[in-house]
Amino acid sequence: MAHTQTERTQTDLPPIGGDSEFVQFWNEVLGPKFNRFRHILVGGLTHHSEAVFPKLPVYEGDRVVDVGCGWGDTAMKLARIVGPKGSVVGIDCCDMFLDIAREELAETDLENVNFVRGDAEVSLPQNAFDFAFARFGTMFFANPVAGLRNMRRALRPGGRMVHIVWRDPKDNPWLSMAKDVVLRFLPAPGEDARTCGPGPFSMADEATVRQMMEIAGYEDIEFERIDAPVLVGRNVKDAIDFQLAIGPAGEVFREAGEEAERKRPQIEAALAEAIERERREDEGIVMPSSSWMISARNPAG
Repeated sequence: MAHTQTERTQTDLPPIGGDSEFVQFWNEVLGPKFNRFRHILVGGLTHHSEAVFPKLPVYEGDRVVDVGCGWGDTAMKLARIVGPKGSVVGIDCCDMFLDIAREELAETDLENVNFVRGDAEVSLPQNAFDFAFARFGTMFFANPVAGLRNMRRALRPGGRMVHIVWRDPKDNPWLSMAKDVVLRFLPAPGEDARTCGPGPFSMADEATVRQMMEIAGYEDIEFERIDAPVLVGRNVKDAIDFQLAIGPAGEVFREAGEEAERKRPQIEAALAEAIERERREDEGIVMPSSSWMISARNPAG
């Protein structure tokens, strides 16, 4: 039996205090930039999703939480897997992502999905889910052990989790190459720079993340490497604009302020030269990428 909207709202998160600095930064600065390049950040990850989703330990009838659900594409994909006897709660801290997720959900026939605004590091329902999922979201936990522990506590005893994180910068030139180019012209951000959290490579090291997850209380921790191409832009200009708005290169450019704008022509020319060398497919320019699919289990008792 499908969940009604009234039933689904019962899984809303309890209210929490004021937003953290990181949550404010997502809503004030990064949200509009991510929306602008949604075609890359969602569509560009198609190859990763195709590699990961068939491997997920999620089944018909499961209750699922999607942490850092963004625009809701993964939550709705999970909802198709669990079917009408299951349910999915997508949680994100960025209001404009959730607005789009709810609009697009309304255009589907799904009645087993609920999108809620919250910070998984601060508050999640306990013992409420069979499966927890996060695609490129846990890397931004300011306190990763606390966030991972909250995800575990949200699971029933024996419940499963999978999170996807980027591997080393050298294995992800789609993110690291542009930063290297920009740093030829601009200084690195200072320690007081506003950020979205630790960043895309904060969980690249297997030994470090395994220890984090052990401290957070997980068992049966496994790492699987996923290599897949990602879209970086429909064309060279789109790719340059994306790199200077989001990610490691975007942070360097943003923090340099007026100096960055003065040097924009030189930086864009250098990026264009580098991007021109990359592979082209029907959808646009693609580059290599590599991630970890990390799976684990909440102890049964």
